[in-house]
Amino acid sequence: MLSKRIISCLDVRDGNLAKSVKFVDTKDIGDPVSTAAKYYENGIDELVLYDITASSDNRNIMLDVVNKVASRIFIPFSVGGGLRTVQDCTNVLLAGAEKVNVNTAAVANPNLISDTAKVFGAQAVVLSMDVLEVEISQKIPSGYEVVTHGGRIHTGIDALWWAKKGQELGAGELVINSIDADGTKEGYEIRLTRKIADSVSIPVIASGGGGKPSHLHDVLTEGGADAALIASILHYNEYTIKEIKDYLSSRGIKVRKT
Repeated sequence: MLSKRIISCLDVRDGNLAKSVKFVDTKDIGDPVSTAAKYYENGIDELVLYDITASSDNRNIMLDVVNKVASRIFIPFSVGGGLRTVQDCTNVLLAGAEKVNVNTAAVANPNLISDTAKVFGAQAVVLSMDVLEVEISQKIPSGYEVVTHGGRIHTGIDALWWAKKGQELGAGELVINSIDADGTKEGYEIRLTRKIADSVSIPVIASGGGGKPSHLHDVLTEGGADAALIASILHYNEYTIKEIKDYLSSRGIKVRKT
């Protein structure tokens, strides 16, 4: 059985580590480079760096931050935000990332997924989805809608359909970020994660809502996720990576040792 992964999410705004709740009330809370190094030294399995305003500001991602982080860590490292072309993805990978996370631009141009996968392989392409729970309708039968530009724009796209389409286009992993749970520390969106995990054969990473180790246990078991993203509980020193992994191991979940 493959080990479940614990992944730290670093949201970056104007070069600073930032954190929000439900994508609003964003606050700068530190330095992403030193934070990435600390989490690496403490045993995190992977890191994800999101430039959270690159798409909404219509600018390219900050490659200098990517390069600095890559020079300090030696674990899988993915980057997203403002990646609109294969060349953008190439630049990020050359700066030291192992994977690219595509989101807003992939909704506008789904071929970005397939074109990037053809060049670098599916293992280097992660489709990141920001999702809101909405009323069930003919257009959105799952009751979950994909939103873009940091949650600002409703797309009318059903999240379950988009997850399956992303796999079909060549994405090697999916990040399912529940905006409803984001930053609340009240638990992951189990139903959403389970729906998608049951519908695809590629790894699913749950994001949004992790507030204590039991939340990770629930989404990795009941939710069917292959990995869990955490942010607030590390950023605010509420739990250590070792404490989280020890708890999961004690509950029978196979994790990588710190």
